[in-house]
Amino acid sequence: MRYIPHTEEDIRQMLDTIGVDAVADLFTGIPADVRLQRPMNLAPALAEGDLLREFKQLARQNATADSHLSFLGGGAYNHFIPAVVDQLISRSEFYTAYTPYQPEISQGTLQAIFEYQTLVCQLTGMDVANASMYDGASACAEAVLMTARATRRKKVLISAALHPEYRETVETYCRYLDFDLVTIPFAADGRTDLSALESSLGTDVAAMVTGYPNFFGVIEDLASQAALVHGCGARLVAAVAEPIALGLLKSPGDLGADIVAGEGQSFGIPVAFGGPYLGFFAARQQDLRSMPGRLVGETVDKEGRRGFVLTLSTREQHIRREKATSNICSNEGLCALMATVYLSLMGKAGIREVAVQNLSKAEYARQAIAAIDGYSIPFAAPVFNEFVVESSEPATAVLARLEQQNILGGIALGRSFAGMDNRFLVCVTEQNSRAEIDALVAALAGGVK
Repeated sequence: MRYIPHTEEDIRQMLDTIGVDAVADLFTGIPADVRLQRPMNLAPALAEGDLLREFKQLARQNATADSHLSFLGGGAYNHFIPAVVDQLISRSEFYTAYTPYQPEISQGTLQAIFEYQTLVCQLTGMDVANASMYDGASACAEAVLMTARATRRKKVLISAALHPEYRETVETYCRYLDFDLVTIPFAADGRTDLSALESSLGTDVAAMVTGYPNFFGVIEDLASQAALVHGCGARLVAAVAEPIALGLLKSPGDLGADIVAGEGQSFGIPVAFGGPYLGFFAARQQDLRSMPGRLVGETVDKEGRRGFVLTLSTREQHIRREKATSNICSNEGLCALMATVYLSLMGKAGIREVAVQNLSKAEYARQAIAAIDGYSIPFAAPVFNEFVVESSEPATAVLARLEQQNILGGIALGRSFAGMDNRFLVCVTEQNSRAEIDALVAALAGGVK
């Protein structure tokens, strides 16, 4: 049904029922000096056809991975999505489903979430995974809160190489909870400084939070960090912004991580101007009851038939608010289904093949850019599909020049990292052909002053 605004008569009847004379009377509780005292400056109403044409014209101004050569990453990745993903999630029983409180009528949704949890455990090497979260940043923040519950400590160490928006989200979550957040610097090779980490550890530390790979695309030494962190009884949180890497790298669980929180957008979810995305969250069995959100479990009914239920639901909708592990009121069920379909279609071999393509193409681009006069690769540590480039001029100028040639060349790092005004982050995925990478290299080489 098309949206039809209220008529004047509709408004009059509603006001009469409420008992006020005008719509403005509904806002008398708001101080007059902060209320707009004039009509909003809106263009006249358009016919539907004219309005659609206007929106299409505006949409054509967007720079996207389809309209430009894109080498953007930093937490949102342009991966190929098989057409069947959208086809399956468009079935009405999936996209109209809500929270599966009643298992007798929600078996399909519950099974899909159960399969999603299983896939996350297989990827991360962890024991248990929850029924998804909002996004990678909030999942990371929830992991920090979980470590405080599990250890009864409130000092948290955070790698300076962690995604800056993940760091900001953690800081927001912890702002009024008396946490002590300590930044651990990164070394010259782009990885977290292990000596600085070791000197900051103590019996008051709840956790160390590190990226895998980190924001610079660098692959962290999780095993060494885990050994140090576990020595004082703390937890190691691995934040995974690019989970395609898990198709090739050793799993965080095998390397000693206690919690793996990350962003599932790479698994069949479009970039979509920033969302909606999918937060995944996995942990060890020992911390199961400290996990946020909820879990779906498998059981049998009284006739011995396989069935699925909400096994653990320690969120505020289910128990007393002060006892809840999280105030997240819903999981990203449809996005979790997209990830489940994608991972099921790709399988272990497919995910590994995508990861190998990302690694190989990024290495080709990395070496080609390093060979250009005026550009260098400042971090020597191994990377996955992203890497930092240093230019002889400000990164914003380089990227602006590339955009004029319809190339989205990367993310300027100066806005998040002091002293990095001449550095930018480049991402290469399986979507980037050799010809596109060569075009980026040629554009960079032609623009050096």
